[in-house]
Amino acid sequence: MIGTIINYIVYLFLVIGVFFTLLGGVGILRFPDVYTRLHAGTKCTTFGSIFLILSIVILGLKTWHLGDTDGSVLAIHSIIALIAILLTNPTGAHAIARAAHRSGVMPIDAVVDRLKEKNDKNQDRKKTEVDTLEDE
Repeated sequence: MIGTIINYIVYLFLVIGVFFTLLGGVGILRFPDVYTRLHAGTKCTTFGSIFLILSIVILGLKTWHLGDTDGSVLAIHSIIALIAILLTNPTGAHAIARAAHRSGVMPIDAVVDRLKEKNDKNQDRKKTEVDTLEDE
């Protein structure tokens, strides 16, 4: 009875994970610029990966509970992989978005670009500092 419920939970998590991963793939294909594509690629696939890996962890713990020690190893390795995904996906997306912005790729239909405003203020301040040093 409990094994059947656990199997249904695993199947549910697999379906949710595949759904969000496919949704991220559709977002990458359909969204107009690099920033929205990064959003789809990281948010949806990270969420999808969480559910896929949770289904693997549950299945591994179930097999471990039934007496197979390989299930615990599978669960531990899956949790380590999930932690790596949770750390690297947002960091990589941020680095790609920052590089795209610095190379001049502008968001489509952007009304406000606070990063550009901040960089412009920093450039003006540096220019003023250089002019002050030259005057002395």
